[in-house]
Amino acid sequence: MSTYTLAFIGGWEWVIIVLAILLLFGAKKLPELAKGLGKGIREFKKASSDISGELHRASYEEEQEQHRQERQLEEQSVEVHEGGEKKKKKKKAARAKSSPDSKA
Repeated sequence: MSTYTLAFIGGWEWVIIVLAILLLFGAKKLPELAKGLGKGIREFKKASSDISGELHRASYEEEQEQHRQERQLEEQSVEVHEGGEKKKKKKKAARAKSSPDSKA
């Protein structure tokens, strides 16, 4: 029997499987098994959503950090540019004060 055949279980096969489970565990034990299975599935979904949320949060924080660093670099480059302009203006003012035209 190939694995390809096992992948497609028909209606009667499911009936036989359910009857076998019923015989093995009994009618009283089945609700407890279903309850435990439901809790397990619920915990798995919660854990997977927590992991997904954590990954999204980490990605968002990384993007925010990159934007913060870019802004700091931009501010530093603006300060350097403005600092150069201020020095030029101070030099011009100092030259104007020391020139003979300004004393007269």
